[in-house]
Amino acid sequence: MAQPKIEALAIHPDRAAAEELDARDPLAFTRARFSVPEGVVYLDGNSLGALPTGVRAAVLDAVSRQWGQDLIGSWNGNGWWTLPERVGDRIGALVGAAPGQVICGDSTSVQLFQALTAAARLRPDRRVLLTDASNFPTDQYLADAVARLLGLEVRRVDPAGLKVGADVAVVALSAVDYRTGELWDVEAITRQAHAAGAVVVWDLCHAAGVLPVDLDGVGADAAVGCTYKYLNGGPGSPAWLYLPHRHQPVADLPLTGWMGRADPFGLAGAYEPAEGVARARIGTPPVLSMVAVEAALDVWDGVDPAAVRAKSLALGDLLITLADGLRTDGVTVVTPREGRRRGSHVSLRHEKAYELCQALIARGVVGDFRAPDLLRLGLAPLYLSYADVWDAMRALAEILATKEHEAPRFRRDQTAVVT
Repeated sequence: MAQPKIEALAIHPDRAAAEELDARDPLAFTRARFSVPEGVVYLDGNSLGALPTGVRAAVLDAVSRQWGQDLIGSWNGNGWWTLPERVGDRIGALVGAAPGQVICGDSTSVQLFQALTAAARLRPDRRVLLTDASNFPTDQYLADAVARLLGLEVRRVDPAGLKVGADVAVVALSAVDYRTGELWDVEAITRQAHAAGAVVVWDLCHAAGVLPVDLDGVGADAAVGCTYKYLNGGPGSPAWLYLPHRHQPVADLPLTGWMGRADPFGLAGAYEPAEGVARARIGTPPVLSMVAVEAALDVWDGVDPAAVRAKSLALGDLLITLADGLRTDGVTVVTPREGRRRGSHVSLRHEKAYELCQALIARGVVGDFRAPDLLRLGLAPLYLSYADVWDAMRALAEILATKEHEAPRFRRDQTAVVT
């Protein structure tokens, strides 16, 4: 059968140019540190990172030897007890936090609740909590929950026009918009909030592992992030909390579990917080997931974070250039084009974004969909190549040209929703 003529495939640079970029990529060596299925172009690392090759052996050892043979002795003998601080410090190194300020464990929701409540209690004379009106739903729900608990007023704002009044206790924002990939100026917003006397809580779920965040340098008051996106810790892997040294002695955390007590094995009836960031421990950490996260962080050995950011931007530039060739097919780029305003995913708008996403997945190009009309394509520099991006956009061009996405099997009422 003759192949259809597809004008949209006359896109530049061509694949040879993409291959040349791969040949000169200083991060090309890191792709071998991941298990990406053959024939798959994975553009959903902003939802769930790919499997690092070292994780399987680490988890197997934790199950078969540490748990299976060493049993309860593993808490000390195999370092289970120190996992939250140990993993926390390794994550801290990726987000500009000196040792002793990051703890890992529990879910993103729990860590957000901890951070928001403790931050608000630092300004007991103020009654307003600002959050992004387009923030991820959990961030908004928890802002409302903390407000009910503490008698605060939540105001939903646009970070682009942020104004912080004298009544604002906390500014709680995500560094990167989860829908559009827009990157906010973390340093400038933190400085503005501090000038008004407020404290700032940053959600770095879409930033940690791909952006050069400097939490200590910008003077952030608290931050949280997950480990299953660009940190590749696996589905449901635990989140982390940043609590700087200057706030640790006075931080009034709402969840006071026994592992965060000064002497947890004293088993006293009254709570006395531990010194340092250990006070942010709550209960028993999810050891198997923590072991996976610790092994996953090995992919950063010998990696220059500046090179990661540079490749992220270059991949995004290529994707946007190729997407511009699809304008006549109803595709528009939603993500800011300027590198300083862009995270590490690019969102494309199309009225049939859901169907396009499903058609791409059927071809082995895995992205995701956000209602009502966004096709979201994540760019994980450690395992994604320039040729991958070119191949993905070629597939999209072919689907649009042949109207493949209009097949009944790709309709939203026929297919499971992409999460």
